[in-house]
Amino acid sequence: MNNNEEIFLCAICNVESGTCNEDCKFCTQSVKYKADIQRYKLKNIEQIVKEATVARANGAVGFCLVTAGAGLTDKKTKFIAEAAKAVKAANLGLRLIACNGMATVEQLKELKAAGVDNYNHNLETSRDFYPTICTTHTWDERYQTCLNVKEAGLKLVCGGIFGMGETQEDRISMIEAINSLDPMNVPLNFFHPNEALPIVENTIDIEQAFDLVELARKMIPNAHKIMVAGGRELMFGDRQYEIFKRGANAFVIGDYLTTAGKTPKDDVEALEKLGFKIAKHMHLMPDEK
Repeated sequence: MNNNEEIFLCAICNVESGTCNEDCKFCTQSVKYKADIQRYKLKNIEQIVKEATVARANGAVGFCLVTAGAGLTDKKTKFIAEAAKAVKAANLGLRLIACNGMATVEQLKELKAAGVDNYNHNLETSRDFYPTICTTHTWDERYQTCLNVKEAGLKLVCGGIFGMGETQEDRISMIEAINSLDPMNVPLNFFHPNEALPIVENTIDIEQAFDLVELARKMIPNAHKIMVAGGRELMFGDRQYEIFKRGANAFVIGDYLTTAGKTPKDDVEALEKLGFKIAKHMHLMPDEK
């Protein structure tokens, strides 16, 4: 991208933390690995709206409600719907994203009716490599949820994570699968090691990471946003803003789910100093105008 194009900032709200019974080897949210993170059930809605308000003040135009666990239950669907209604009622001008695991068409329609705009469900890696990193559910179940998102009329956000020991062929396979789903946005995550996790280290270097950002942009040409999300600071260090020269046009500001990020103020000041334009309003797709 050039400096005249807008960069979109997104913030996440960790609505429920560290309560997941799945065994994804890259994720500290799993109770199986006993990582030293905060663990709590659903936040109260007042706190969620407060975080959304702060996110908007910090420059975010997207706000994602994330819960731990394999997927939506009827109870969790109702809660996320109520939270979505409350955030929308605050008239903050945020594009609202939900990221709550595997979901049925009916559950997703309930979220859409409550004001959710996008649903984020990542494929994580290739179909072939997936059993290496998770045994409690299948890659096919994840892909089906992505199809359900589209059937429910929500905009799909779908990406993955790099650096877990996968091959370049796995990375290409995942990107091809993501492209087949024609997502609105594609979040790219980079594995953040934690001593509690079975995966010991990130297996890609910074130049490979830049190349993967560029590859995702080339192979998913219709995506409105290629977003660099988890692992940005760790992976790219003081070169992190170069991602925008390689095809990214969005990133997550503030903290991630269980790891700390840079302060939004530092990110915004750095981007402005480099001459980048930061989007002031959420993006609407042609069928939403």
